[in-house]
Amino acid sequence: MIRIFISIALLFAAVFVFDWLGGVPVSVAIEWPGGAANPPLRVIIVAALLFALVVVVVWKIVSLLLRSPGGIKGYFVGRRRDRGYRALSRGMIAVGSGDFRLAQSEASEAARLIPGEPLVMLLGAQAAQLEGRSDAARNAFTRMLGDPATRLLGLRGLYIEASRAGEAEAARQYAAEAHKLSPGIPWAGTAMMEHLSADRDWAGALRVLDAGAAGRLRGRDESRRLRAVLLTARALEAEDGEPDKARTFALEAHKTAPEFTPAAACAARVLARQGDLRKAAKVIEAAWKANPHPELANAYLHLRSGDSALDRLKRGRLLEALKPHHVEGAVAVARAAIDAREFTVARQELAKALRQAPTERVCLMMAELEEAETGDPGRVREWLGRAVRAPRDAAWTADGRVLEHWQPTSPVTGRLDAVEWRVPVATDTAVMELDGSDLADQAIIAYERPVSPPPPVAEAPVVAAEEPPPTPAPEPPSSPVEAADVVVPRRPPDDPGLAHGHGLRQSLEPESPFRS
Repeated sequence: MIRIFISIALLFAAVFVFDWLGGVPVSVAIEWPGGAANPPLRVIIVAALLFALVVVVVWKIVSLLLRSPGGIKGYFVGRRRDRGYRALSRGMIAVGSGDFRLAQSEASEAARLIPGEPLVMLLGAQAAQLEGRSDAARNAFTRMLGDPATRLLGLRGLYIEASRAGEAEAARQYAAEAHKLSPGIPWAGTAMMEHLSADRDWAGALRVLDAGAAGRLRGRDESRRLRAVLLTARALEAEDGEPDKARTFALEAHKTAPEFTPAAACAARVLARQGDLRKAAKVIEAAWKANPHPELANAYLHLRSGDSALDRLKRGRLLEALKPHHVEGAVAVARAAIDAREFTVARQELAKALRQAPTERVCLMMAELEEAETGDPGRVREWLGRAVRAPRDAAWTADGRVLEHWQPTSPVTGRLDAVEWRVPVATDTAVMELDGSDLADQAIIAYERPVSPPPPVAEAPVVAAEEPPPTPAPEPPSSPVEAADVVVPRRPPDDPGLAHGHGLRQSLEPESPFRS
């Protein structure tokens, strides 16, 4: 409606203008051979406007005729390009769906219609990879190296092909060249870190990590974790020969990731050897609050050599108080109590642990406690049988292999930060879920039940000149467990092996709760 009013207003304005022009006292004389005219001013203006309109229309027609050959050619070129990109799109979809025949066909069609397109070369290489023709894929990626726009893409493809073929040195060279061209590219930085870590070049891996972190190519938590891993690896490598460097690296790793157990254990070990027991204790306490771990408990109990078993028991109680109601605190106190022959305390703490996690390690400690306190072979066999059926404890694992100690890389694949503290995968041995509350009650009841003394043995009269009666054959045992001659050797007081259910090295020299 508004447009209609505007149009009417413009029309009235034009009429008004032309009427006004008719009254303007201006005369125009036009003469030509054979005639003359004296039109009014408004006629002259209208004629000029019509002439300009005719000129514009004629120019457009002439321009269209002049450009028509190029326009026709461009039409057919655009149509050909559109067909090529449609073929390229269908080929990419075929690669994603795994149809290498269709992908190869569409790649050939796209190469015919839009030659020189980088995506066409990528489609051809991916189709060759999907078909399993490694040589064709490598040739396609090698051709990409000649164009600066596709050089990184070619290096990426060649790196993947070399990695698949097991050519570690060639893969490393491709990754190094890509990292040199673009230090911030994620895959090249990750590959360089993996290769440098495999060569135990921790300093070089740290430089690559710092370059990636500066470019914000990794998450903050991931960068922090990897940095702690690499610093701990440097500390472990320098621990024996250069303790000062090891201390610096380990403390930096602990500061970077306080919850990272290997860093705290290494730092405490080095500090204890240098006599800084108070700082070593603080490092373990900080790590324990973030992540209670058996290695930290073992290090805290044995931080200072020469301590009595009662001193270790006191430290165990301090450690348990830092993280109440955690199973590792109860196990640490039980370990120290068994060493100190405080069997009542050990039984109470193991009952707590059984209620939370009735695992193989806790059952083995109960068997050790029964052997040390009561010496009853039946009770020992009972707890050993439960340990066989109990769930396994967590351990350092990497790629399905159980390790004795933490390592910065996997011993199987060499992957960085592949070692995890977790329950190993189930084996062929059947594992039965045990009732922790019932086992805890049995542990306490077994302690409260008095052990009846053996009946007195009457002396048999000596009968001369008589042959001893034949010894009757023993009855077959009712179960394999009763038939086994189970002997639980007493563990040396300072050996933490049985406490953790698997081999944990005594990583720190024994300690004390020195607090200011």
